[in-house]
Amino acid sequence: MFGFYKYLIVLIMVLSLNAGENEMNIYDFNVTNIEGKTISMSQYKDKVLLIVNVASKCGFTPQYEGLEKLYDEHKDDGFMVLGFPSNQFMSQEPGSNEEIKFFCQKTYDVEFDMFAKVDVNGDDTAPLYKFLKKEQGGFMWMDAIKWNFTKFLVDRDGNVIKRYGSSIKPEDINADIQKLLAK
Repeated sequence: MFGFYKYLIVLIMVLSLNAGENEMNIYDFNVTNIEGKTISMSQYKDKVLLIVNVASKCGFTPQYEGLEKLYDEHKDDGFMVLGFPSNQFMSQEPGSNEEIKFFCQKTYDVEFDMFAKVDVNGDDTAPLYKFLKKEQGGFMWMDAIKWNFTKFLVDRDGNVIKRYGSSIKPEDINADIQKLLAK
């Protein structure tokens, strides 16, 4: 009987030592950009990221202007905005990737990186969004994205630092971005 407990203790120790090795980070994911090319998130190593699920026909759509302003202001300091269109909220992003790209560039002069349309909730949730929600749960520990323009702030090491709801304007995140860029 003593041998069994000794074996169990050794097994637990080995598993706990290996637990950290299997942890994923933001750089372990591949995503598809708005042109349909596979992109490794590792290309964003050492950058501060603001990852946002976006939509073209939403009451929060004017936030594109603020997101672009943040990007313009901080891109030379190692900051990037990543926009992920989603049509999961009252079908407010019905267009194709090409239509979304055209809308963003024509209406808001978006230059930050845009990606192919994804699901941010449900059975078909994009792996990146599963990870983001696991790292920074939502209101009252409910992980689901509640609406368009939910934002995740990621530090230079790929740690998901904070989650912001749709009503938080991009300019209200500026101070948090500046703190991360100063590190």
